Amino acid sequence: MAYQGFAQEYLGMPAVTRAYTTACVLTTAAVQLEFITPFQLYFNPDLIFRKFQIWRLITNFLFFGPLGFSFFFNMMFLYRYCRMLEEGSFRGRTADFVFMFLFGGFLMTLFGLFASLFFLGQAFTIMLVYVWSRRNPYIRMNFFGLLNFQAPFLPWVLMGFSLLLGNSIIIDLLGIAVGHIYYFLEDVFPNQPGGKKLLLTPSFLKMVFDTPEEDPNYNPLPEDRPENQPRDQDQNQQQHPQ
Repeated sequence: MAYQGFAQEYLGMPAVTRAYTTACVLTTAAVQLEFITPFQLYFNPDLIFRKFQIWRLITNFLFFGPLGFSFFFNMMFLYRYCRMLEEGSFRGRTADFVFMFLFGGFLMTLFGLFASLFFLGQAFTIMLVYVWSRRNPYIRMNFFGLLNFQAPFLPWVLMGFSLLLGNSIIIDLLGIAVGHIYYFLEDVFPNQPGGKKLLLTPSFLKMVFDTPEEDPNYNPLPEDRPENQPRDQDQNQQQHPQ
């Protein structure tokens, strides 16, 4: 029963959330089992552009450190807010959600070229949290029963929590900055006088991830119309009785 419940919950996850969360868990498991090492995954521009180890552009977003409190904490927030975004403001817009992933990852990678940042998964999680929090400004949050605040303060609370744990806040600030850039270009600037939508999802992403809309001008042949099919089946049964 427990396995069936887990399988049902897993298969019920939206596609992008399921794919990204699974990739993160499998990457960490592979490191934990010593199939691979973090040295094969971290962001290194020299190895990427000179040794053509292109996979590092992706794997640095998938590793959240060894199994422990930090890993499970990040996975909890990644799963929760990635899913709420995909099922909320991006519902029915999978291509736009994937494009946000690509846009955010691109900006973080650019920053990583000029800073000594080896893994960007935590920054990516903070970006997701930031975008969700700005799109849900009136939701009241409770942080482990200790703090009550409105959603837009959540990324800053997480940054303060990282500071208390002795971690660098550069990663959190990067996630907040990239999240704000996306939020401003997508939600704020297009609604300002003279503003326009600058982030346009490429058509090939829509072809791959979005279900094509039905053409309102499409007029099917009479035999292809759904209302005629049961009648045709009844006629066939009358003509060919068993």
